[in-house]
Amino acid sequence: MASTEPVSKESVAYRRRWWTLGVLSTSLLIIGLDNTILNVAIPTLQREFGASATSLQWMVDAYILVFAGLLLTMGSLGDRYGRRLALQFGLVIFGLSSLFAAQAGSSGQLITARALMGIGGALIMPSTLSILTNVFPRDERGKAIGIWAGVSGLGVGLGPLAGGLLLEHFWWGSVFFINIPIIIVALVAGVLLVPESRDPHPVPLDIPGAVLSISAVTILVFSIIEAPVRGWTDGLVLAGFVVGALLVAIFVYWEIRTDHPMLNLAFFRNPRFSAGAGAISIGFFALFGMVFGMTQYLQFVQGYTPLEAGLRMVPVALGMATGAGLSHRLVARLGTNKVVAPGLVVLALVLVSITFWDPNTEYWVIGLTFFCMAFGMGNVMAPSTDAVMGAVPEANAGVASAMNDVTRQVAGAFGVAVIGSVMNTVYSGRMEDVVTRLPAEAATAARDSVGAASRIASMLPGEVGTRLAEAAGAAFSDALGVAVMVAAGVALASAVLIAKFMPPRHLPEDEGSPTRSE
Repeated sequence: MASTEPVSKESVAYRRRWWTLGVLSTSLLIIGLDNTILNVAIPTLQREFGASATSLQWMVDAYILVFAGLLLTMGSLGDRYGRRLALQFGLVIFGLSSLFAAQAGSSGQLITARALMGIGGALIMPSTLSILTNVFPRDERGKAIGIWAGVSGLGVGLGPLAGGLLLEHFWWGSVFFINIPIIIVALVAGVLLVPESRDPHPVPLDIPGAVLSISAVTILVFSIIEAPVRGWTDGLVLAGFVVGALLVAIFVYWEIRTDHPMLNLAFFRNPRFSAGAGAISIGFFALFGMVFGMTQYLQFVQGYTPLEAGLRMVPVALGMATGAGLSHRLVARLGTNKVVAPGLVVLALVLVSITFWDPNTEYWVIGLTFFCMAFGMGNVMAPSTDAVMGAVPEANAGVASAMNDVTRQVAGAFGVAVIGSVMNTVYSGRMEDVVTRLPAEAATAARDSVGAASRIASMLPGEVGTRLAEAAGAAFSDALGVAVMVAAGVALASAVLIAKFMPPRHLPEDEGSPTRSE
């Protein structure tokens, strides 16, 4: 049972805290991997299932949609019924749905499996961070969250490499089957090393708040995902944004009025909480959007195989782990705002440098760019997460962790949608004159997608195919350069706001001692 007393240095939970962090990090690894491992398998899945572009999109997005929609509710349930229980239940769901995905016989089955994986992920991710907050005292929490954030980034960066290696040697289902041994290890170790904790004074479930939050986030994320495909002015997309915004407003009204809110909106009055959540949102807006663009650039423009592309994205994992791991020392010396704001500036400057890329940019430039971009991101992610978690009572750690994760997922989906839309618009415009001599169907496909243009070019004779491939590569490089300016501008503007409004240290009213499970 969780206690509100300060941690005792003789407690079992305290002595095992670093082992507990190892289990939490192992559990988190599959979330990071699953965010990116599927990207390199998309061409293989298209061939395997004869999938349409819409089906391919939903293989990726069904997971994000369900994951983001359920995070707040699952975090609240973990606070009430037990965070270790939520973590282990989530691991079981994730494992079973991974087995289902690996054996899927159609696009529809795979999309369903991915949605079920989102349920498991929504239980796992907030549980890891709320348990971490429960077992580490304030003076060690920044370091622990740095490691937690580094592992999360490591999974994101290693996903393309793991996917490429598996596809090189095994069947497509192996990109899901890899989750099983990790989950087994996490489940067994969790029973032995992770203490149970929960809100010591649980209140009645806020069922209307849960329904409103699930509906609002799901509809907004759906609209964000569909906007690049249907168009930002499409009736369904606009209706989704309007309905989603209305539900958010109703949710806020309800949470203010109810006696037992699922999300205490007073948390946002704490500038460390609100600024931290904002910084995380901006960082993931840029990161997810750029990973989406970079995987296409490496494979379709520079011509790398999935394995080669995955290998070349390893600097993302190294940069994220290094930046997050070192950030707590910088925060201790300089203050949170003086680490997060420069991290956003580094991210913005690196993004601007991508405007100078072309189809023949050498890999040492690309690799260094990946590392520096991820290093800046690591210095945003870990301190901002610590700011969010430190601004909330430990009894509500599950909801705070879920809020931290919701901002990531919604902002990440928005980054893919906005940056993807900008790239698609610029690319299509550059290709308009290039495809005039192609048959109508081929011209439409080549104008809409650099992957389709590369495939069509490989089927055309000699110089004709070469010219189309070169033109598509140049058009996509230009499009990528325009898109990164959008992300860089957002990151730079956010850096100014963080430097001005985020307090450098925990505020006096922030709780200093985490609750503990013995």
